[in-house]
Amino acid sequence: MLWVTELSKSFGGLNALKDVSFEVAPSEIKAVIGPNGAGKTTLFNIIAGTLRPTSGSVAMDGTEISGKTAAAIGMAGIARTFQQPQVFTSLTVMENVMLGANRFHKCGTLSSGLGLGAARRAEKDLHEIAEKWLAFVGLDDVFQRQACELPLGQQKYVEIARAMATGSRVLLMDEPAAGLDDTETGELGELITRIRGTGMTVLLIDHHIDFVMSLADSVLVLNFGQWLAEGTPDEIRNSQAVIDAYLGSTEDA
Repeated sequence: MLWVTELSKSFGGLNALKDVSFEVAPSEIKAVIGPNGAGKTTLFNIIAGTLRPTSGSVAMDGTEISGKTAAAIGMAGIARTFQQPQVFTSLTVMENVMLGANRFHKCGTLSSGLGLGAARRAEKDLHEIAEKWLAFVGLDDVFQRQACELPLGQQKYVEIARAMATGSRVLLMDEPAAGLDDTETGELGELITRIRGTGMTVLLIDHHIDFVMSLADSVLVLNFGQWLAEGTPDEIRNSQAVIDAYLGSTEDA
């Protein structure tokens, strides 16, 4: 579903990414790991359209999307969540998720402004989509609260529900377990598994190695902006190159 081919990104003389290639299959959970500064977030920013690559390409279903705007990439079927949840603090939980479904809103400005029948029906449809995904993530009992009133873990779930409401087919998750305790991390893992069960493809970054290894179908390892290793969790766990990158070589030890 997603092809990344020889992707590079330079900032001045610094290579944040260099010739990185990999594929993500439909309904796969693929994790991207690596030490700090490995280029993981730069990779996500390019896929999501907030950065343009220096060279290389990203394709979705065989159509190149690299270099397009973030809005165009979103319409192509890619949604994203962030390490620090990006919720609209002045809006309710319901309103936040309805914004994700707004791509399905077909009414013009005049119809919406005047509250005509088509606009009311469209708003009802958006409300139903938001209800569905809030129930999916377990927040249907707090939908009337302001998003800023929720704790960090629930704000992450609001962001996930909003991403699901977009109708996208690929979800980029940037360190979803950051700031969560062990119980919350386990619950998040169960949720991500259920997200995959809807047919969505998940590409995630996380430093929580036990979380990644218990969840992912395959793992990509970056180091200093370059492809270091790729394989199943067991293959990555037993890779000497990965062990050296994270822990230092045997000689160093």
